[in-house]
Amino acid sequence: MKKNRQNILYAMLALTGGLIGGTVAIEAAPTLALAAKYARSVKAEQFVLVDKTGAERAKLELTQPGDTAELAMMDGDGRTRAEFRVAKDGSAAVAFYDQNGMRRVVMGADPSGRNGIAISSPNGRQVATLSSTQSNESNLTLYDPDTGRARVGLGTTAAGSPALVLFDEGGKDRLELHINAKGNPGIALADENGKTVSGLPEHSAPEPQ
Repeated sequence: MKKNRQNILYAMLALTGGLIGGTVAIEAAPTLALAAKYARSVKAEQFVLVDKTGAERAKLELTQPGDTAELAMMDGDGRTRAEFRVAKDGSAAVAFYDQNGMRRVVMGADPSGRNGIAISSPNGRQVATLSSTQSNESNLTLYDPDTGRARVGLGTTAAGSPALVLFDEGGKDRLELHINAKGNPGIALADENGKTVSGLPEHSAPEPQ
């Protein structure tokens, strides 16, 4: 009898709460159930994910100085293999590392609108980059894997004009090939000092008759 009276009392309370427009009776039970399972918000300066042996496999923290939020993920041997960073100014980057700890691929973007991908060799030297700017300029650059100097550059201007540049082993511009916005081509050859020594001038298209 006592149990039945309690059930009737609970039903009356729920009905009364609905009639007077209160939402406490409706929301209290789900809230209490959720609280028993997990916390809705957890605040800390660092979170570490470990495997069954206690080895760190991932770490989320705010690095100092610079206030950069960083998520690092490690392999089974504890070596960092991937990172995701967001700086205080909004710059963001994702990086991937090889088994020797060398950074091999980086993808990033900054508040100025410059976005890009950089690829490095096993010795850590940059070998290729692909980037674009807020004004729609874009370029692909290939580097010498031993010296890190640029050897080939291919790009387009904001107006869409393409250009190809070849560099010598010292990083000097030795050959340029381009087409301007009007469709006129040009080529230039330079010596080891960067001085133009030969080339073909641009020729304007003939006027329509």
